[in-house]
Amino acid sequence: MARVCQVTGRKPVVGHKVSFSNKKAKRRFLPNLQTKRFYLAEEDRWVTLKLTADAIRTINKNGLLSVVKGLREKGMSI
Repeated sequence: MARVCQVTGRKPVVGHKVSFSNKKAKRRFLPNLQTKRFYLAEEDRWVTLKLTADAIRTINKNGLLSVVKGLREKGMSI
């Protein structure tokens, strides 16, 4: 699977690596992805998601059920 967060949709972005002499070379900035398992108590099963650290904080704030419900509305199978 690609380096994309399943909740926020963050992807790698392209920028410059800048040396001390100010020469620029292309590089990729990768999102802080973590593979995390959550227990979905309402369905009595474990769910594995590929998330950024920001998405993990979103799940802690809003709850797993509301995040999964939003993903299913977007058409994602979880």
